[in-house]
Amino acid sequence: MLVAEDPATAPRSCRRLAIYPSLKGKRVIVTGGASGIGEAIVTAFADQGARVGFLDVQADPAAALVERLAAAGHALTFRQQDVCDTAGLALAVEDLAATLGGCDVLVNNAASDDRHSPDQVTPAYWDDRLAVNLKHQFFAAQAVWPGMKANGGGAIINLGSISWHLGLGDLTLYQIAKAGVEGLTRSLARELGPDNIRVNTIIPGNIQTERQRRWYNPEGEAEIVAAQCLKGRLEPVDVAAMVLFLASDDARFCTGHEYWVDGGWR
Repeated sequence: MLVAEDPATAPRSCRRLAIYPSLKGKRVIVTGGASGIGEAIVTAFADQGARVGFLDVQADPAAALVERLAAAGHALTFRQQDVCDTAGLALAVEDLAATLGGCDVLVNNAASDDRHSPDQVTPAYWDDRLAVNLKHQFFAAQAVWPGMKANGGGAIINLGSISWHLGLGDLTLYQIAKAGVEGLTRSLARELGPDNIRVNTIIPGNIQTERQRRWYNPEGEAEIVAAQCLKGRLEPVDVAAMVLFLASDDARFCTGHEYWVDGGWR
């Protein structure tokens, strides 16, 4: 990441994140890592000196990210994979872990917040939305658990959403799934804790990504900022900063909880 000449006034995305010595050399797997928040997470771990593998269904953005970070001296490992294919997902995660030499950190980031109304929901659409927003998080965690246990521990970070806490419209299935992510986190933290595996949820607010720009016009963005305690637009790097902390040894006794990055949106 570039360091701005005036860090006090530069956009957050131009500022260097804190360096965590404990993350250097860590083996990190990120789902949905090709764009948006996932891209920021992959970049942040690479800048820490971690060994990063990621998977995504999008091949072109992934290739561009690999090329960009290679130019900065970071070698990434990418596997194209649809997280809704549970068997394929498990194999892809296991393959990434084998290539990296293990997995110390799993970031379950992949998701899709397609808008819909309740009357549009069919059984097939229900299954698809729960698969892309919840189911894969469990099975990715299941895939890395044995290796983390054998290695003496690890960290699993699940991405939730502020949406169901606010009860936003046109997101029923997404909100059901994201509420489930917090339950999944609590359960896995209890189950995997004896193996020294920490499990946490990050709850982003409205993050300024290319995808989110499809849903909000300037007036809508202004309404979000007005509802936040802190007046400004959140960027993917703000979420990545929290991911780094929770993955680091500095968070060694943080598990089973939700960590909000939302500007105080109420």
